[in-house]
Amino acid sequence: MNKEQFIALGLTDDLATKAAAASADELKSFVPKARFDEVNESKKQAEKDRDKISGQLEDVKKSAGDNEALKKQIETLQGENKTAKEEYETQVKDMQLATAIKLAVTGQAHDPDIVAGLLDKSKIQLDDAGGVKGGLDDQLKALRESKGFLFADAKPDMPKFRGTKPPEGGNPNSGGGGDVSAGASFAKAANESGKAPAAANNPWA
Repeated sequence: MNKEQFIALGLTDDLATKAAAASADELKSFVPKARFDEVNESKKQAEKDRDKISGQLEDVKKSAGDNEALKKQIETLQGENKTAKEEYETQVKDMQLATAIKLAVTGQAHDPDIVAGLLDKSKIQLDDAGGVKGGLDDQLKALRESKGFLFADAKPDMPKFRGTKPPEGGNPNSGGGGDVSAGASFAKAANESGKAPAAANNPWA
């Protein structure tokens, strides 16, 4: 979708520009879809806040006849809106951080969400563009050393078995193992000497 189509859906010019850019990126590869999701979630939250404020303003209008009540209601409204703004900014920051981490580890980790859950997000810094500026590489390095199986390039240690060389003249398709090899050696010796080797004396005979 282009910018005009997003505007037609009710987005502001700024959000429409971001959404159009995210939509274009989405067509290039799977990973940038997270950026579009970020913009989309921001839009939904902004719409909820707008509807809430609109409802509060309607209540203020109904109380306009009582100045004292109106003053108290406005003060309450201002306090609630300040709190809502702070909560919204925190949610946006957390969402940006989660998106940046996911984009950074995608292609490295088998499950980016699991790896992201093991990181100390308070140590990760973002730049103005929403990318990771610092605090991530050291944590990923430590995770690779302690939990390497979480990453795509990790190769599990496989047990090494030392094989045995079959005796010459043995039948590789036979399941007889050592008995067949002994029989083959006996036959070979008999052929070379012209007679079978003398059997060992049986002490029980």
